[in-house]
Amino acid sequence: MNGKISLLLLSLIFLTSTPGVCPLSFQEVHVKAGEMAVLQCPVMGYSDGDAEVFWTSHTVDEMKLFNMSTSAEQRQMGVLVHGRILVILRASVNHQGNYSCSFRNSSRRSWISLKVYTAQPRESEQMNQISRECYTEESCRLYCPEKNIPFNTLNITTSGITWHKEGGSSPKDGYFPSVKKEDSGIYTCTQSYLYDGQIYNMSSTVKLDVQPSKITEKAVIISPKNKQVFEVDLGSTVVIDCKAVMMSDFDDLFWLSGNSFVDADPSLPVFYNDTRVDSREEISMTTSLIFRKVSEEDLSKNYTCKLQSAYQTSFVTITLKQKAAPSSSFVALCIVGFVLVLMVLTAVIYAKFKVGITLLLRQILGCHRTIPDGKSYNACLMYYKSSTDQGLSEDDRKRLESEMKNRFGYSLCLYSPDVVPDRGEAVLHCIKQSQTVVLVPCSEDSGSGVDLLNSIQASLKKLQTHVVLIKTQTAGVLSRSSSSEALKLWKAADCVTWKGKSSMLPSSAFWKQLRYYLPPPQRAPRALI
Repeated sequence: MNGKISLLLLSLIFLTSTPGVCPLSFQEVHVKAGEMAVLQCPVMGYSDGDAEVFWTSHTVDEMKLFNMSTSAEQRQMGVLVHGRILVILRASVNHQGNYSCSFRNSSRRSWISLKVYTAQPRESEQMNQISRECYTEESCRLYCPEKNIPFNTLNITTSGITWHKEGGSSPKDGYFPSVKKEDSGIYTCTQSYLYDGQIYNMSSTVKLDVQPSKITEKAVIISPKNKQVFEVDLGSTVVIDCKAVMMSDFDDLFWLSGNSFVDADPSLPVFYNDTRVDSREEISMTTSLIFRKVSEEDLSKNYTCKLQSAYQTSFVTITLKQKAAPSSSFVALCIVGFVLVLMVLTAVIYAKFKVGITLLLRQILGCHRTIPDGKSYNACLMYYKSSTDQGLSEDDRKRLESEMKNRFGYSLCLYSPDVVPDRGEAVLHCIKQSQTVVLVPCSEDSGSGVDLLNSIQASLKKLQTHVVLIKTQTAGVLSRSSSSEALKLWKAADCVTWKGKSSMLPSSAFWKQLRYYLPPPQRAPRALI
């Protein structure tokens, strides 16, 4: 076997050094073990197109000649030969080696080195890999490299393509509706082929590079002398894509700035980037004109995307225009809308926290001063006998008076419970000297009863005196049998509920609500809100 290899090397040296012999064609093919390997013999001249081709394998195990006459035997070995194409249906390490092809009546021979790997090395990965660049939040499609092999002549049909990314999710049909940065990586596309009832695979890799999102406008060549204008913001990054279908491999698509070619150097303020997609149906080309930061100078230039072809010459001229500033009426509407939203939000917050806000502002602004309008007291504290519950006990009443005067700084005119109703002058004097009347329910054995409410109702209405009514949690203040005057007084008053021991704390809801309805005290309170 070593003799065969030595003979091959000597033959290569002889052929390359002998005068009159054309230089040899040599190529490498990398394939994963278990997948299909396709070797194609290159055409060296016009006379080779229809000539019979002879294939010879120079593997480690043996040297074998393949041609069309031994097709049945080759099929059993998993090898198909059709002219310039040699197909190994499932490649293994035993197929690894050198293969040569030659045409009848020709001294020229082409060599192909087949390398079969189990774990794909970096060299093989790069040879079978294409790159794809996309931008975040945009749609992106990956394309599996086309093999451009006439499988139909071998009765091999395409069965489909699957995508796989190691350690990540795989896109369906290679399509991302909205690609993300984490989608970057190496994707493997596996093309499946059906032959004689069996499925055979060929795989390639695509490197996806997802770049930060950019403003993207698309300019498509439609007809000669086409012009398009794009509105942009100064200082923004702009990418303009120009797409065209190529008629041949010799066609070219490029950008011009005026009469000068745009450079591909990405370090420049304006440069271009090409993307080419080859498929069985067509060859499409996209060349992207990229502005790192749009400047005033860019607005004054014309940029032309030109398709240079042997069949036609088409171009589209691009100009940039600065986006118009928002109109004054639009700005005014925005301001009015903002003010309305702010007012509504302020009203909602105040309605929910008005008690705490009011007391806090009184404390911050120092709203405790001499009582206006010649009044001597902040409040007239009057007790009356409740007909439906026991009211406040004597200890609770004393605590109420003490807290209002000593802790919160209110000046009080006290109308004692033992004052009889017919002493109306004393009641009226207390009301006239006070900003507010505070009615406190008492137990059955004290207070002046409903008759007191009847006697003062007219005076309160005439003097327009504010009334605060303290009620207990267990029952209402007046019964249905009460007079209409007393009921009217009940409905017009601001009510605060006494809840027993929990209301004794200076920070309780009872005290906050009572202080909210009362006017500012003559001196600052000692308690915090």
